Amino acid sequence: MNFGAPALAARVIAWQRRHGRHALPWQRTRDPYRVWLSEIMLQQTQVTTVLGYYQRFLEQFPDVSALAAAPADEVLALWAGLGYYSRARNLHRCAQAVVAEHGGRFPRSAAALATLPGIGRSTAAAIAAFCFDERVAILDGNVKRVLTRALGFGEDLAIVRHERALWARAEAMLPPSDGMVAYTQGLMDLGATLCSQRAPRCAACPLADDCVARREGRPEDYPVKTRKLKRGQRTIALLWLVQGDRVWLVRRPASGIWAGLWSLPEFDSIEGVREYLAGWPGSSDEVPAFTHVLTHLDLRLQPLRHALPARARRDAALLSMWPEGRWVSRSELGAYGLPAPVAKLLTSDQLLAAQELVDQREPL
Repeated sequence: MNFGAPALAARVIAWQRRHGRHALPWQRTRDPYRVWLSEIMLQQTQVTTVLGYYQRFLEQFPDVSALAAAPADEVLALWAGLGYYSRARNLHRCAQAVVAEHGGRFPRSAAALATLPGIGRSTAAAIAAFCFDERVAILDGNVKRVLTRALGFGEDLAIVRHERALWARAEAMLPPSDGMVAYTQGLMDLGATLCSQRAPRCAACPLADDCVARREGRPEDYPVKTRKLKRGQRTIALLWLVQGDRVWLVRRPASGIWAGLWSLPEFDSIEGVREYLAGWPGSSDEVPAFTHVLTHLDLRLQPLRHALPARARRDAALLSMWPEGRWVSRSELGAYGLPAPVAKLLTSDQLLAAQELVDQREPL
């Protein structure tokens, strides 16, 4: 080991106090509700994206009780576009658990926090460190990158015992409790700003002089994780059914892509959409297909827009196919949690707006 624990912690703390991030809204509070909200939103999501969502969430749900009491659809509607929608569902479940089981107060220890829905070991540690000064290690993606590079930890983190070994190393590096906030934030900041996955800015890093990965000249090789998800491809057709200013929406299944959100009815092919509409009054227009890039999936979407005449009545047929479906007016769309590409498609004034959606990226 090139670093003694006090030396690494002291460098991180000194760097964070001088060069780290200090103006982020969740850094100006020790309220566990606000810290928890930011930690969940920041999982797999860039700070610049989170800022707007974080502010809107606090305006709508200023405390954990307000969030717990909100309808799930309202929570998903505010989350729409942020991706990884299981986070929103767990966020809501966690708020309800805090109110029902803890009297509206977050537990003060990482161990107790980790028992709540959607709060893993690292997130629990971050909340406990930032809000309650608990001396406990975090190990999110940014911190894994910093520590494996600095320590030259080259074991495969896809293997559980190696992940546990890195946790033990992280715990051994902890400073005294009075430095936990700066140390924890400093590791996060280093990973987010200097020790990036590609092209790390080693010359500016406070750990550079003793960093094993830098000395080896191969920082991009850390951390090691051999088990990686393979990218997939999928094509689906969407029925964009409109009548006046209304569009027919259906709720997606409780698991899978965009779970629990509202979207357009889905078919295996555009021919399937046309077959379903056979004999229906009105006119159809095939919208240019576009690709929406999810974390591990390239999703090819092919919408077909069909305009029903004002007096046509097809509700019975629609409900027999989609019992939870409903007509939603254009002005009400904002109240529904819609997948990002579908929301843009439906709120655009241009039928060919789908062309603008090519290669949009959103976490799964």
